[in-house]
Amino acid sequence: MLDEFESSARLLPSLDEKKESAPSSGDQKAAAPPKDKAEKAASRPSHDDKIVDRPFRVKLRGSVLVLLRLPNKRSVRGAFHQLSTSGGVIHLEKPLDEKLVVELIFHIQEKTIRNKAQMLFPMWATQGWMQPFRFVDLANEGREVLDASLKLFLGNASKSAAAGTAS
Repeated sequence: MLDEFESSARLLPSLDEKKESAPSSGDQKAAAPPKDKAEKAASRPSHDDKIVDRPFRVKLRGSVLVLLRLPNKRSVRGAFHQLSTSGGVIHLEKPLDEKLVVELIFHIQEKTIRNKAQMLFPMWATQGWMQPFRFVDLANEGREVLDASLKLFLGNASKSAAAGTAS
């Protein structure tokens, strides 16, 4: 047991090494952290270039059904688990191949949306598979219709939830 402690102690830096790695008093002034809020903001790296406006996601949990038209013209049924204007997650009985381009047909509110999507790597779920996808070549007007429908769906869902808790 003593040997284990001695061997791990060898991994720690000795006091001589600590003194060598400590900055001198002249270096401490140069490396002092900024004291002013403006100085702190100026010293932080700017992440404005990397901020991407990510579309909001709606958790549907199977309440919206979807028909997937495969390239061989066969159809597979599924249910949306999550949906956004860039893609989502579909609950399927059996997974589809990754990178397969399918046509999604679904109704949300009073709108029927038909668009191509690329299937991504599936994840096993307790009952079936969760398979993410991303929309391919979704036109701006199609994206706007989907965005408006999702916001309307989200508004109706929150109203019904509030009405359910109020009674």
